[in-house]
Amino acid sequence: MQITPDTLSLIGNTPLVRLNGPSAAACCEIFGKCEYANPGASVKDRAALFIVEDAEARGALQPGGTIVEGTAGNTGIGLALVANAKGYRTVIVMPETQSREKMDTLRALGAELVLVPAAAYSNPCHFVHTSRRIAEETPGAVWANQFDNIANRRAHIVGTAEEIWQQMEGRIDGFTCAVGTGGTLAGVGLGLKAHDERVTIALTDPHGAALYEYYAHGELKSEGSSVAEGIGQGRITANLDGAPIDTQFRISDDEGWYWVERLLREEGLCLGLSSGINVAGAIALGRQIGGGSRVATILCDTGFRYLSTLHNPQWRATKGLGPATD
Repeated sequence: MQITPDTLSLIGNTPLVRLNGPSAAACCEIFGKCEYANPGASVKDRAALFIVEDAEARGALQPGGTIVEGTAGNTGIGLALVANAKGYRTVIVMPETQSREKMDTLRALGAELVLVPAAAYSNPCHFVHTSRRIAEETPGAVWANQFDNIANRRAHIVGTAEEIWQQMEGRIDGFTCAVGTGGTLAGVGLGLKAHDERVTIALTDPHGAALYEYYAHGELKSEGSSVAEGIGQGRITANLDGAPIDTQFRISDDEGWYWVERLLREEGLCLGLSSGINVAGAIALGRQIGGGSRVATILCDTGFRYLSTLHNPQWRATKGLGPATD
């Protein structure tokens, strides 16, 4: 029996699972990295730990200090868990449109939660800008700045990518995921390319985000919209800068929901919409690479975080979110 020395050591080393339905649909092998197995139930625990330890190493975060961040929720949860384990307090700024489960979780963790109206990044009241101002005005506080703090990306270069490479025994043809901060896609891409330049790295973008057009045609331009939380980006963040992206896909909410529903019904996985969009992107990438390929993606968080939204039929009806075709 192996004993984990402390709770923060529970972050990372998540399982990799073969997804049978998506593999059959793509005529190749599709694998999901089970990031919901992290203590905070999302991939963002990894970035949270690296951001906090980077601030400590730089001397920016002192004992008893405060961590402030603007987030769609999961990074805030990860930061609150890490902060609790290290003796810091957290102030989390979040758009009021995010799921009730995320808000309740943050409050249960003891974070001070500041809710703001959803706004464009150009608006000074955007949650990111609001969190920066709070950090600047709070003595002893550091701003996590997950979008442009490359400690985020480093967590995936040295952690997630290495784990995927080892779990797949170096036999991987492609990797894809959606972008929020860009840390996961860029970090895993850089880490896998360091092992084998032939691994295809793909962006999977939801509607309403601008990066698909940027990587396809060189222009930051969006179309449509998505109800997925925590993904979708309209600018090149510092984490995304230099990401080795070879190809790109745009996935609708309906297609993402189709795979969330199938994985729940057929394989017993309860996931969020970002995971469904990632799986749909992995299928598209597998089909593009060709039969016999091996493609990995990120299962970002647990569907139990969206019981009042995505997994609520009444909520889905208000969003016009219904089944997609195969």
